[in-house]
Order: sequence, then structure tokens, then C-alpha cells
Amino acid sequence: MTQSSALPFTLDEQLCFALYSTSLAMTKAYKPLLDKLGLTYPQYLTMLVLWEGDDVTVKDMATRLNLDSATVTPLLKRLEAQGLLERARGVDDERLVYIRLTKTGAALKRQAREVPAEIFCATQQTPEFLLRLRDDLTQLRTTLNDYMDQ
Repeated sequence: MTQSSALPFTLDEQLCFALYSTSLAMTKAYKPLLDKLGLTYPQYLTMLVLWEGDDVTVKDMATRLNLDSATVTPLLKRLEAQGLLERARGVDDERLVYIRLTKTGAALKRQAREVPAEIFCATQQTPEFLLRLRDDLTQLRTTLNDYMDQ
């Protein structure tokens, strides 16, 4: 791609700023809902992964969250201290660390069920718009990751 003088240069014209500021606004919308659950936004995302399927490795968790293991480990330690999950070394391969929900962590899923509906209402958008936006953003992330892996 060639550079053009027609490309946006001001802050408000930047795609990166629109994504960044929207991400901040989304996180801010989640905050009061997650405060009731005793979770931060990254902890909520971690719990979502575990509620989808328990007993995952730290490496798999990091992959799902698009983070590195060194970033995920402190997050997991805090959730473990809250009694929501436990970490256990693999029996066959002690290098692997598995993450499992505790009863308390599994029970928290029931309390979190209203969060998506509350966020949907906060967006004031149609389901079709939000699904299309999610799919477009997922495609953009994939394209950027592929570009960086070259």
C-alpha cells in the first residue's frame, strides 16, 4: 500500500483512536456491572473463557485472550486468591498448568448472566449492527495479527 496525502492525520480521523476510545467507553460501561460481581474487566474475560469450558491450560487461556502467559499468570493468581479458580500442574507433564473453576467460580456464572443484556441496552444499537461490528472487528484483528506475523 502506498502512502497518500489524503490519509487522515488528525486525532479524530484516526482509526486507532476510534478503536481505543471506544474500547475505553466499553470498559467503562462494564465497570459498574462487574463491580457487583467483584471482577475487573480482564478478570471477567478470563471467567468467560472458563465458563465456556473448564480445565484449560494457562497457554490456552493466554491464546484465547490474545495475551502472553506472563500477563495472564498474575490475573489468574488474583482470581485464585478470590476463590474463583484453582491452578494445578499437569500429571503427565508438570510444565503444563491447568486452570479449573471452583464451585464459587462456577456459581458466579449465574450472577453474570445479565451482563451481556445490560451492555446490549447500553449500546442502543440493533443486534444486527452489533453482530456485524463484532465480525468486522474480529476480521480486522485477524488481518493485523497476520500482518504482524509476516
